[in-house]
Amino acid sequence: MPLYAAIVVAYLIGSIPAALIAGHAIGKIDIRTVGSKNAGATNIYRVFGIKPYLAVLAFDVAKGYFAASFVASFAATEVMDGLQLSIVCGLVAVIGHVFSVFARFRGGKGVATAAGVMVAIVPGPLLVAVLVYLGVLGATSYVSLGSIGAAVSLPVALLAGHFLGGSEYRMETYAITFLLALLILVTHRSNIDRLIKGKETKTHFFKKPKT
Repeated sequence: MPLYAAIVVAYLIGSIPAALIAGHAIGKIDIRTVGSKNAGATNIYRVFGIKPYLAVLAFDVAKGYFAASFVASFAATEVMDGLQLSIVCGLVAVIGHVFSVFARFRGGKGVATAAGVMVAIVPGPLLVAVLVYLGVLGATSYVSLGSIGAAVSLPVALLAGHFLGGSEYRMETYAITFLLALLILVTHRSNIDRLIKGKETKTHFFKKPKT
């Protein structure tokens, strides 16, 4: 598969709006008009509950993993190796999730899809980010703060592994973790503003959401 074709496929896979599909299938609504108005798994939980949330979350993670692993493995180019192809296809999938062509370029915030990409590229350090997410969420009940903490902790974990444990990663790997962290900070800018003002919504999982 030519590189440009792989990029298009990765973008289209990332663009599949699982939260919007779930909203229409379950409640015949545009999920972007209710709750937090975000086309993501957390908003699905707030409106419909834990099972649809888990389904959407798993699908969004799978999009990133599939693009960075399987789509990248079929790409053919003489200027990039396997890791570089995974990074490019994974990044394009995340961009597709945030700017979905199927959702008039109003997609989600990219956290779950970015996590799927990292499963394909740096699964070990990703565990640190997952633990940070769960720890922050458990302590504060702010999904946004947990997501931001996880995104920032991943490149920090890679750097710590390099300086303290002797772990070696290629420059491209450090670059993609920093780039995704920056992207997630940008997509969460309204959440950051609400966190600063004390107006951010808390999410308590495994409790029946208000309808």
